[in-house]
Amino acid sequence: MSGRYLLDTNVVIALFANDSVVVEHIKDVDEVFVPSIVIGELYYGAQKSGRVNANIKRIDEFVADNVVLNCDVETAKWYGQVKNGLRKKGRPVPENYIWIAALAFQYDLILVSRDGHFNEVENLSVEKW
Repeated sequence: MSGRYLLDTNVVIALFANDSVVVEHIKDVDEVFVPSIVIGELYYGAQKSGRVNANIKRIDEFVADNVVLNCDVETAKWYGQVKNGLRKKGRPVPENYIWIAALAFQYDLILVSRDGHFNEVENLSVEKW
């Protein structure tokens, strides 16, 4: 497998847990990116965990070793398109998912997620690992 992939929160958590499926896929890809939104969700999870400092350290190390994509004006344009498409379908999804999908479109990436919400976004390339 090769290609350029954007990781959703549930996939990063699976990677942290050494999920064999995710670990094997990661070995075979060309490029991996992580949305800043996902990093925020990870820090939120760390803050509400029983091991705050250890989890924050792990996230910090992960951030240092990966390319994190931030939202900008171009992302916001994609966000508007994605959200409007969902509105027309009558299929809203949580806001963070829309931003993540917008980043995937902006950078022409395949989104890796185990969440079905992304199936609502038309023309989004999604793989489930």
